[in-house]
Amino acid sequence: MSLTDSTGMDSKSEKPVSLIWGCELSSERDSYTFQVPEEWQCEQQLALRTVCLGETARDEFHVVEIVPGEDGDARAPVPLATLKPSVLPMATLVGVELTPPVTFHLRAGSGPVYISGQHVSMMPNLSWDEEEEEEEAEAEAEEPAEESPEKPPKGQAAKKGSAAKKRRLEKEDELNNVSPEDPLPTKGRGAGRGKAAAKK
Repeated sequence: MSLTDSTGMDSKSEKPVSLIWGCELSSERDSYTFQVPEEWQCEQQLALRTVCLGETARDEFHVVEIVPGEDGDARAPVPLATLKPSVLPMATLVGVELTPPVTFHLRAGSGPVYISGQHVSMMPNLSWDEEEEEEEAEAEAEEPAEESPEKPPKGQAAKKGSAAKKRRLEKEDELNNVSPEDPLPTKGRGAGRGKAAAKK
């Protein structure tokens, strides 16, 4: 059973939050119960990843089992892993997802045996409403900007362009206002060159 299958509600309203979880079983403490507070109304799941022996474990068989819930179930415990340091010191678990409360029991061996996994909670996604509000505010802010045409920024380039245009217009006016009596301006390398006046 996966969290996505069991959540028939809108996936936008909940988001998974995952925490690393682990416990130790030994001859001193041979059982551990994973449970969540009753006030947590959201869906909880424990996804197991590894069961491994500690470095001080004896070379004997260590059997870890899952004990059924305490709701009056008369079902037999389910073996999870059988480990031995010289043969199999660690077992990787894939697809073992349990709904709390779950009790782990060290049925044989003295340990230590370490069980690790992920505690996944389906928490209400409060940020979804905030994101929708932000998107609406951005859309409203963009609408007036699209209606009015953008004005070019006033900078140095615009000032230089207008000053050059003004000088060019003044020069054209001077050339247009030249009277026939005024001599033409002699400028450049070609001034004064040309054919010599013909002798009479």
